[in-house]
Amino acid sequence: MIRWGIVGLGNMANQFANAIKEVDNAKLVAISSYNNAKLDLFASKYNIDKKLKFSDYVSLAKCNEIDAIYISTLNNTHADVISLFAKNKKNILCEKPFCINLEEGKKIKKLVEDNNIKFFEAIAYLSHPQTNEILDLIQNNEIGEINNIKSEFGFKIKRIKPMSRFFNKELGGGAILDIGCYPLSFLSLLNKNEKLIRFDKSSIKNYNTNVDIAASANLTLNDKIKCEIKVSFEENLDNYTTIYGSSGYLIVKQPWLPSKKTFLEIYKDERYFKKFIISELTIYAKQIKHVSNEFLGKSNPKIKLFNITKSLDNMINLNTWINRTN
Repeated sequence: MIRWGIVGLGNMANQFANAIKEVDNAKLVAISSYNNAKLDLFASKYNIDKKLKFSDYVSLAKCNEIDAIYISTLNNTHADVISLFAKNKKNILCEKPFCINLEEGKKIKKLVEDNNIKFFEAIAYLSHPQTNEILDLIQNNEIGEINNIKSEFGFKIKRIKPMSRFFNKELGGGAILDIGCYPLSFLSLLNKNEKLIRFDKSSIKNYNTNVDIAASANLTLNDKIKCEIKVSFEENLDNYTTIYGSSGYLIVKQPWLPSKKTFLEIYKDERYFKKFIISELTIYAKQIKHVSNEFLGKSNPKIKLFNITKSLDNMINLNTWINRTN
């Protein structure tokens, strides 16, 4: 049983606290926040012992009654919070993006390795059985040799607040950093070598706070697969991932937050069928269960979690995208 703590008590912390109730290998025992009102409300809502609610992060990091920490603070604080808990030998699940630039990412990787802890980035769709089903269909040559992938993630933020985490550069804002990790992480699942993701063309639309509000890119994967990815905070995209092969194509209509019951659409040789996938747990519960098993030493090689090496590789690609001018 993994005893979890949470640092940062916003929306994702509530998602985590509700989801952990579904699993049998983990429990939430401690929390921390600088906001006392949030701390008291959260503790009451999730029955946290008053001695295990902390108004500072250091006390939680030094707490001997937790084995692991879930970090859901603002993006720009992740590096410092990861450093604190890594030095206190706590295993870590950190919300994406795990850092806001490549320099931070390299330092975090060294900290994780020097302190001999386990680290995962919370890209939840990787834990859902749909991800393995997609990879199995491709591996089994269901749609032939892959030649093209289109993937997008976008939603319209109706009330733009320049100082919010989405649009404030100091807080790690921008569509690429916040949600670009999703399509890029999916491409990495099919990539034989991270160095073989090549950016051929890109387009970035900046908001007046100097962060990107929308972006797209054309890439080449494994020197042969053409990929188109797009992210946006200014329009509601279809949010599909479509994989085209030499003998058909596959549509993933819930790539990033699949429900407990979802399906894939396969078009092959003028035939069409659906492949249904059932998960016994919600997506966040699935992630907690798999990550907790990793911390317990019960690794499952079929689960494509993002460890620190994969997270840094993804940040390298995000950094390339952010800094391209064409």
